[in-house]
Amino acid sequence: MTPADHPPIPPRKVGVLLINLGTPDAPDAKSVKRYLGEFLSDRRVVEIPPIAWQPILRGIILNTRPKKSAHAYSQVWSKDGSPLAAITRAQSDALQGAFGEGVMVDWAMRYGNPSIPTRLQAMKDAGCERILIAPLYPQYCAATTATANDKAFAHLATMRWQPAIRTLPPYHDDPTYIAALTTSVETQLAALDFEPDLLLATFHGMPQRTLALGDPYHCHCQKTARLLGEALGRPLRVAFQSRFGPAKWLGPATDTTLEGLPGEGVKKVALVAPGFSSDCLETLEEIAIRGRESFIGAGGTHFAYLNCLNADPPGVAMLQSLLRRELAGWL
Repeated sequence: MTPADHPPIPPRKVGVLLINLGTPDAPDAKSVKRYLGEFLSDRRVVEIPPIAWQPILRGIILNTRPKKSAHAYSQVWSKDGSPLAAITRAQSDALQGAFGEGVMVDWAMRYGNPSIPTRLQAMKDAGCERILIAPLYPQYCAATTATANDKAFAHLATMRWQPAIRTLPPYHDDPTYIAALTTSVETQLAALDFEPDLLLATFHGMPQRTLALGDPYHCHCQKTARLLGEALGRPLRVAFQSRFGPAKWLGPATDTTLEGLPGEGVKKVALVAPGFSSDCLETLEEIAIRGRESFIGAGGTHFAYLNCLNADPPGVAMLQSLLRRELAGWL
């Protein structure tokens, strides 16, 4: 029997923590500077030795890039805040109760708020003695999946009473994921008022050296595109966006591909971003706004960006299926 003066013990629960990349707290230069400072100081993201990188970051990048990035964020910010945060929250809300009363679903950002440590601690304090950490990256990369797990493990190292932990593996070729993508793409293509000459799959870029160092990311992206193309019955061309700095990046680049397509006779294009679980700055501003401008400016006539799975029913059902599988034996 518990002594009368014993601290309260919450009922045992299982936790699911959805994790996405991150976002500034507001679309202003100060908030973006704080966000970029955290993001670009991550050794998983920028693998240059800090003694060489930090003077460049602090002396040049953080004094020039935040204003430009803040303008970009302002173009996609909504009354619910950052699209990435709003959609990840909506995914979490949609999954509440999906696994029973004893399972708590929450969400966090690797960079910015709500942070991984604060949400992990909140879950433990609420009675979660088993937690599934779920980075929402279909394709594995050290700069995304691994750093999200790193942040969670670092907080675990500070805890006296640690919960049991599982992590969601990449799901780039999972039939449930491919089926959800297929349904989403087919629905959105059917709603267009034109037939695309080409369906272009754009993935977030990574430095070329990450492939040589052993990241399976490039291979995962190619396989996702191949499987999606097979399911749709039409081939997809693959490109990589969001290059940064002078290093050689995975290619071909999305921006130069879009600029060159009209010269190949491709006047009507639709883009899908299968590497993003939620729409964000990189899809809504870089592709849907600037990508469109580049393509039309080069002579294209019709452009469509197809939304990510987001918190739409096919995407939520897919996440529920994947998470339930990883929770096996805990429910």
